[in-house]
Amino acid sequence: MNKAQPGILGPVPAHARYLTFALKQGARPQAELKALTSAADGKACVIGIGALLVFALQKEIAGLKPFPHYHGEGVEVPSTPAALWCWVRGDDRGEILLRARALEKRLASAFELSGAVDAFKYGKGLDLTGYEDGTENPKGKKAVETAIVSDKRPGYGGASFVAVQQWVHDLDRFAAMPSKQQDNSIGRRKSDNKELGNAPAYAHVKRTAQEDFTPEAFVWRRSMPWADAAQAGLMFVAFGKSLDAFDAQLKRMAGADDGTVDALFTFTRPVTGAYYWCPPVRGKKLDLRAIGV
Repeated sequence: MNKAQPGILGPVPAHARYLTFALKQGARPQAELKALTSAADGKACVIGIGALLVFALQKEIAGLKPFPHYHGEGVEVPSTPAALWCWVRGDDRGEILLRARALEKRLASAFELSGAVDAFKYGKGLDLTGYEDGTENPKGKKAVETAIVSDKRPGYGGASFVAVQQWVHDLDRFAAMPSKQQDNSIGRRKSDNKELGNAPAYAHVKRTAQEDFTPEAFVWRRSMPWADAAQAGLMFVAFGKSLDAFDAQLKRMAGADDGTVDALFTFTRPVTGAYYWCPPVRGKKLDLRAIGV
């Protein structure tokens, strides 16, 4: 655990900014990545490395793969890979903005900003629909075992993998649903967060019940609501010691295994989707030895 980026297992912050970067054509990013090891401590800024960047460095991270794309009736799950992902975290929104700008400038000679999303904590950890997010997260030692890679090789132990999706909610449509339909869509009662014993097969809780997979598909969720002037939704962020658990959950949500589509798709949709490898830390610096930096 002491080798993991501290922000991965830490509490969800009050505010955040998610940055994604593309690698500029012909760029050799070793110097920028070397600077990043000091600029990002893994606590105030969690870093994820995309397969595109690993390939450009002519390295390989076992388990890092492309994000799946699903398309079907009422379902569109896009794959939008990026070279680099930064989760800038904290309590002061102004400070986050300034740290994000400094990070952009530090990386500018090799990386181009391709996306920026501002997020926030709502209540005790609610989605904008009013339902609690991450209820089934593992706790204590189980959380570490779920989220963090156990590997004795330098630069590998303490790493993690993360799945990131930006979901756009149709809040008006959701608000127009009767409360029973809302609860059935999620599989929990909004009033007390209790799981419905007779939830329909399409309920989100039913589609993603982590114990129902073989092997069990536990992930460590650190999602946050986001909003801009026109839209709002959830930045879904799930860490794991591998990407297998999220792969299995997403496939079932899309109905790719049994034809039953998760009810989430009736009022929200993902507009991005990417996988990243989150390197460990050594001391208070990112440890990028696994990718030759």
